[in-house]
Amino acid sequence: MIKTWLITGTSSGLGRLLAEQLLQRGDRVVATLRREGALDNLKKQYGDRLRVLTLDVTDTPTLRTSIAGAFDAMGRIDVVVNNAGYGLFGAAEEVTDEQIDRQIATNLTGSIQVIRAALPFLRRQGGGRIVQVSSEGGQIAYPNFSLYHATKWGIEGFVESVAQEVAPFGIDFVVVEPGPTNTQFGAGLDHAVPMPEYDDTPAGEVRRAIASNSFAIRGDAGRTIAAMIVVADSAHPPLRLTLGGSAYESISAALAERLRMLEAQKDIAFSADSTS
Repeated sequence: MIKTWLITGTSSGLGRLLAEQLLQRGDRVVATLRREGALDNLKKQYGDRLRVLTLDVTDTPTLRTSIAGAFDAMGRIDVVVNNAGYGLFGAAEEVTDEQIDRQIATNLTGSIQVIRAALPFLRRQGGGRIVQVSSEGGQIAYPNFSLYHATKWGIEGFVESVAQEVAPFGIDFVVVEPGPTNTQFGAGLDHAVPMPEYDDTPAGEVRRAIASNSFAIRGDAGRTIAAMIVVADSAHPPLRLTLGGSAYESISAALAERLRMLEAQKDIAFSADSTS
């Protein structure tokens, strides 16, 4: 069955690969991007099956108008993929206020507003699916990515709540959590100005690893997208989808450690209950 997808952030990386694979198999795609012309070759190849919208997800009024127009033009959108985003790299003390505002506006507020704009249309059409692209960084944390992690942990909490609210309308969610993958994520990082005070800290170690390209990347972008499509097509997908061996290992270890710490606090946790 031919499906119609709306994908944000398609000029490069996972968003573009996803659009390519869906078009290749015969689906229809509404692709949003900030850089005009980035999908001209795909538009020429696939014609009316690809609708391209120039959109900055931090512009909420335009975002709402664009998504409404997409639903109106396509008649029905089966899957909304919330993919637009980037990473802010720097210790919390190093990043500027402007960098923080832009990171939150894009990755967190922008993702929230895409979901809010799509929900009325999904509800009226009797259901649909929202795929939220997060990261292993929505479950674990590295030094120098504190603001990026804040947005990913934040959007995962938002989705987990909203998923319960809209389940009665036939709307469900998949939160995709890839590990380090061979996309252009690193090239698109917004770097803070380094402070020498952090040279001999874990933040400095991660900075040197990024600069020397020694940060381990095991994920394959094409295989990551293929797995996303399989799960997005399934009748009953998981709320969270971890992709990549390093993501699985890192998230598994982090969850086990959090559970260990929680269990160690059981007595003091219950001591806070009322005795009356």
